[in-house]
Amino acid sequence: MSDTHTPSTLSDQDLAALDAHWRAANYLAVGQIYLMANPLLTRPLTPEDIKPRLLGHWGTSPGLNLVHTHLNRVVKDRGIEALCVWGPGHGGPAVLANAWLEGSYSETYPDVPRTTEGMGRLFKQFSFPGGVPSHVAPETPGSIHEGGELGYALTHAYGAAFDHPGLLVTCVIGDGEAETGPLAASWHSDKFLDPVHDGAVLPVLHLNGYKIANPTVLARLPEGELDQLLRGYGHDPLYVTGDDPATVHRAMAAAMDIAVERITAYQRAAREDGVTERPRWPMIVLRTPKGWTGPKEVDGLPVEGTWRSHQVPLSGVRDNPEHLRQLEAWLRSYRPEELFDADGRPTEQVLACVPEGTARLGSTPYANGGLLLRDLPVPPLEDHAVRVDRPGSASHSPTQVLGGLLEGVMAATAERRDFRVVGPDETASNRLQALYRATGKAWQAQTLPTDEHLARDGRVMEVLSEHLCQGWLEGYLLTGRHGLFSSYEAFAHIVDSMVNQHIKWLRTSRRLPWRLPIASLNYLLTSHVWRQDHNGFSHQDPGFVDHILNKSPEVVRVYLPPDANTLLSVADHALRSRDYVNVIVAGKQPTFDWLTLEEARAHCARGAGAWEWAGTEDGSREPDVVLGCAGDVPTQEVLAAADLLRRHLPELAVRVVNVVDIARMLPHEEHPHGMPDSEYDALFTRDKPVIFAYHGYPWLIHRLAYRRAGHANLHVRGYKEEGTTTTPFDMVVRNDLDRYRLVMDVIDRVPGLGVRAVAVRQAMADVRTRHHAWIREHGVDLPEVEEWSWSG
Repeated sequence: MSDTHTPSTLSDQDLAALDAHWRAANYLAVGQIYLMANPLLTRPLTPEDIKPRLLGHWGTSPGLNLVHTHLNRVVKDRGIEALCVWGPGHGGPAVLANAWLEGSYSETYPDVPRTTEGMGRLFKQFSFPGGVPSHVAPETPGSIHEGGELGYALTHAYGAAFDHPGLLVTCVIGDGEAETGPLAASWHSDKFLDPVHDGAVLPVLHLNGYKIANPTVLARLPEGELDQLLRGYGHDPLYVTGDDPATVHRAMAAAMDIAVERITAYQRAAREDGVTERPRWPMIVLRTPKGWTGPKEVDGLPVEGTWRSHQVPLSGVRDNPEHLRQLEAWLRSYRPEELFDADGRPTEQVLACVPEGTARLGSTPYANGGLLLRDLPVPPLEDHAVRVDRPGSASHSPTQVLGGLLEGVMAATAERRDFRVVGPDETASNRLQALYRATGKAWQAQTLPTDEHLARDGRVMEVLSEHLCQGWLEGYLLTGRHGLFSSYEAFAHIVDSMVNQHIKWLRTSRRLPWRLPIASLNYLLTSHVWRQDHNGFSHQDPGFVDHILNKSPEVVRVYLPPDANTLLSVADHALRSRDYVNVIVAGKQPTFDWLTLEEARAHCARGAGAWEWAGTEDGSREPDVVLGCAGDVPTQEVLAAADLLRRHLPELAVRVVNVVDIARMLPHEEHPHGMPDSEYDALFTRDKPVIFAYHGYPWLIHRLAYRRAGHANLHVRGYKEEGTTTTPFDMVVRNDLDRYRLVMDVIDRVPGLGVRAVAVRQAMADVRTRHHAWIREHGVDLPEVEEWSWSG
């Protein structure tokens, strides 16, 4: 059931030029996989010309080259601003080949010029020690998408298109990638694309039939069923099918022209005529053989059009004379003498379709977002800070206070439209509903009278797919904008693998001077483990922090602000930062206000510090014990424990240390924010007991501090997978993080205190016992817990 379209009006001259460019790109792709010398075949190939280790992926390359060639034509002929996201996993040879052909690669890397010598370097460096990866990576000019892990191309493309009204983002989706869950969800992104304020996305589903060793699902669907599926996703598919180059070129040119004309018409109707009906955006289904134009048969087995062409079709070239002969015949089939002059430069015919300057796909500023990035107008924190007359005298929802700040940011960017908040259906649940005073929720689908806050031009984005939230935001940031991802803490794990790839991207980009810094990826993890008592065990998991802290120290930052003003200070820093992944863990339930804004700023700048007002040391000697804490609930429990110690053991010298920046626990040699040993020892002492109440899994603190002199005296309490549907305080009791358990830990670990304070310890144990009976009878926590406030 093909969508019929008028054949292209390409002249024979245009067709010859497009084919020349495509053949040149194919030649360069093959050369990168195989050759380390003799790039222009000025003499017969010898085994010494071949790389000792053959790495790379040929099968997808000819299709990618075809898309690149035809994108060049429409960009040049129509003056379009364009970006392409290359989804197929290891399509590096094709994208690198095209960047070199158009000159972008040589401008970025002058040591790889468009000459015979430069071609040789392009070939040798590919998948070679000290060279470049086999997939599209940060090193690749024109790329915003790491091609190594599959599933995220289309969501990245939409993220790039949001709030870039003049941009066409073409996204090539491999049929293997199309089998992944994130990609399947990504088709729904068209329900969030505003034709007035956003650009357009042109998906190109490349059906070459095979993955690494198996057929692909979509390629084996009957054409009618595939058509119904894609139309059900809201697209009008255009089909390009074949293996004859001239026929495919004409069909691809026609499909590109029709797609661009339809996109332009939809945008004009929305922008000029006020049409609000959701467009049925065009897409292209490109069905060409896997490994097209490569060896048809190797060692008596079919290769072109099969899974055998996925990687290296001829694997024994150095040792097998027949394979060497086939490789040379394959390379010469592209007629390189017609494509490159004697000095290795592409001919005029090859470059006839290539745009100029920043219109080239490898030079577009949209793929180097730092070029477009502007400082975010964050309002003064004084406008949103809560008043703190004395510690613990009042309480606020930290995220609700933050919501006011984010509303200010959203309002300040109303005209420039370069800030978005994403999250899975939880913006109001996470107390950020103040945002709706500045913008609505992006929505292009049907609306009903009962709906609230939906808006075609909204910049809050909610969808019940964490993968889409993450991918949209990554694409948005990588193309020069700012944003925040708000999520329930337990379900941030859904994007563990995605954030891995973004961190790797940032780490690599930092080593590339031509890639300018981009806005940081900011997570707000709330509805956290200690206040998921109503949703139960399934919603209780603080381990995302552990995952993040395993990653590159130069990129990752983790903050656990204990109250509203510290959250404001941390958020202000994160929103202004560049090239980081910032994870902020903060509760949405009312929390005691401990610090004024001025105090919060100073405390957050330190990252960790002693709260003198909370302890009982007099400065004349070291404390008898240190109570450490990180996280809002652990901080409250530590202060409640300090309050109990003040009343029951007034002679005990107690120091209270709060940690906001969890990386401060690391040695300075291991993380830029880590404390030198001298600073750590001054804060926590070298030989006194440290009772540390931590928001997450306790072993993380041990892992961070294991090299410290006082580690043997460090005792950490935290979440240990004891969760259920229960009361808030029962959650901390179940995990031995409660104030009474902490007092018992102090008594057990301060030398000589156990004998003197046996009655106090027994009293603490008795309260815990009474607690268990009380909640089962009354369904709420003990009055002395619910009504507690700081009295120090």
